[in-house]
Amino acid sequence: MKRLLSIAVAATSANLSLSAIAEDQSMEHVIVSVPIHKQEADTALPITIITGDELRRQAASTIGETLSNRAGIANSTYGPGVGRPVIRGQQGPRAIPLQNNVLSADVSSLSPDHAVTVEALLADSIEVLRGPATLLYGGGAIGGVVNVIDNRIPRSPIDGFQGAVEYRYNDAADMDNTTARIEGGNGRFAFHFSGTHRETDDLDIPGFAIDEDALEAQEELLGHHEEDHDEHEEEVENTHGSIANTDSDTDAITGGFSVHFGDGNMAGFSVSHMDNQYGLPPGTHEHHHEEDEHGHDDDDHDEREEAEEFIRIDMEQTRYDAMLHLQQPAEWIDTLRGFLTYTDYEHKELEGSEVGTLFTRETWETRVEVIYDAQFGNEAVFGLQARVDEFEATGAEGYVPKTDSTEVGLFLIEDFYRDAWTYEAGLRVDLVERDPDTQSASKQDFTNISASGSALWQFTENWQLGASLSRSARAPAAEELFSNIEANDPEGFIAHPATGVIEVGNADLDEEVSLNLDLALQWHSGRSRAEISLFYNNFEDYIFLTNSGEDVDDVPVYLYQQEDAKFVGIEFESSFHLTDWGAGSLFLDIHGDAISGEFDKSGDVPRLPPLRIGGKLSWSGDAFSTWVSVLDASDQKDSGNFETETDGYTRWDLGADYRFPMANDSELLVFMKWKNIGDEEIRLSTSFLRNYAPSAGESVEAGVRYTF
Repeated sequence: MKRLLSIAVAATSANLSLSAIAEDQSMEHVIVSVPIHKQEADTALPITIITGDELRRQAASTIGETLSNRAGIANSTYGPGVGRPVIRGQQGPRAIPLQNNVLSADVSSLSPDHAVTVEALLADSIEVLRGPATLLYGGGAIGGVVNVIDNRIPRSPIDGFQGAVEYRYNDAADMDNTTARIEGGNGRFAFHFSGTHRETDDLDIPGFAIDEDALEAQEELLGHHEEDHDEHEEEVENTHGSIANTDSDTDAITGGFSVHFGDGNMAGFSVSHMDNQYGLPPGTHEHHHEEDEHGHDDDDHDEREEAEEFIRIDMEQTRYDAMLHLQQPAEWIDTLRGFLTYTDYEHKELEGSEVGTLFTRETWETRVEVIYDAQFGNEAVFGLQARVDEFEATGAEGYVPKTDSTEVGLFLIEDFYRDAWTYEAGLRVDLVERDPDTQSASKQDFTNISASGSALWQFTENWQLGASLSRSARAPAAEELFSNIEANDPEGFIAHPATGVIEVGNADLDEEVSLNLDLALQWHSGRSRAEISLFYNNFEDYIFLTNSGEDVDDVPVYLYQQEDAKFVGIEFESSFHLTDWGAGSLFLDIHGDAISGEFDKSGDVPRLPPLRIGGKLSWSGDAFSTWVSVLDASDQKDSGNFETETDGYTRWDLGADYRFPMANDSELLVFMKWKNIGDEEIRLSTSFLRNYAPSAGESVEAGVRYTF
């Protein structure tokens, strides 16, 4: 706690000391995810927006990596094919990924080896909501909501043709990535086509993939004998300079259209399809060959073991979206927004050439938002969100029974303006039903009530002080309730082969409730801005997956449990216009974050990001731009029970791009990034896989983009 307070003082001092060099120029962004607010400065809600050149420079092959250098957001990897966002220390079902305001409807929250099915390289903008704003999309989004926004259903009329084609290469994974987009219309009808193709090879790293010292330390924490550790080492071949089985092949294609009528009215439809095949680093899973007990000879065993050496994920998703936007459809309604989405998702976990587990999920979701003049305030949004979901994990290693889920949510958010004050209040009620197809557990029903209130004080022209208080409630997810629920005894537990652990659910879990407090100080002046935020989350019945310290046939057993927990953290983010120099402008960005989480009885919350402080110096002109950045992460020593500590690191990156104007308002952009210049060995404390798969070493990423 003392360390967090010292960071707060240092961050505030940095923000205040540089405020004298600011100039007057607006830097506002339009918020798409929150319909009753127009600009970021109009709300006390903690919101992060990435768009334009900033998004293009940060975009990566996973959404977690794209957002990982923003304050309060980290990346949780399971090899380079998986990168999930961690928001204020929360991941999985507490950090919800959306695609154009609707759930991505994958199974990324089920397990750390499952990828998120949204493409940052195809996005127009990414908005991250934290705090009370998440009530729009679910009370369970206690960490936050990541809304990836693209133009698959054109929101505005298009007259003529426009588009872009981009190719980028990264030598760390020998990545070839091609992205294309074309849009057109006649002012009334508009269409959109986009797609990406990406191939990667095994990821290059500094040093060895498996941290054998860390594995030995974890064996000691678990109380295992030295000879057990030596046996495990003999089963897994460590690699130097690269991580085996981390190649990938991804294809995504989207087509959509919209019809525009009247003033601001539109309706549209889109279809998208994604295929994603990626490998999981070896060493995280165990193979158990029951056939040996039935008389098969050693040659057959060796052939099977060789075929099953690696595990791969073969994922496929098809998504259908419809959207309706009506301006002033009735005298008392300013705007009506409607969304309807159907998603068909499946992925196979392949052990060699055989399917170990097949995950399928079919989801229908609809949401309706009515924006109107509030009776007691200035503006309000009332809405309905409903989701019907069928999830199933089948096969010899299917450890979660088929589960039908129904979720219906009603929400209301209003804002009030009084002189220099802006007040916001919100209420959400969710009715959740989980119905497993098993005799071992019965249907579970939950009624979750979430509420929020906030105030924003504009006490000078450039300074704002905001505070928000909220209560968030989340129903347990299907995997938290029903994993391995059908087993009568531990010998009947089914391991999840991709993660190499046995996950055991608890059908008696209650709803998870969090009381959250946010305080934020914001400063804007011209092209400069600074913000520092403090937050406190007090959880009742926090649901978590913990290492029990036990194993079945050498496979560790992880249990879903509940316990009260507290999180406290700080975030600061700033951008200062230093001077106009040459034909461009010089900026200095400073950011940092820290979070601490503790259970009431079980010690530290595992897999939290460490204290991080970073900065970026950038120069931008009409044609040429360049930047250099540094991120310093401390050791993560508060690792949790049966978990190893993680070393800190200092990472330097450098980039530049150049624009070539061409005929008919088209443009050619050439860009380059030199990443992890010092070839640091980076193991992310947020990752289940940190002892088996570090992040990429030094690499160069370069590309070209033609826009017309």
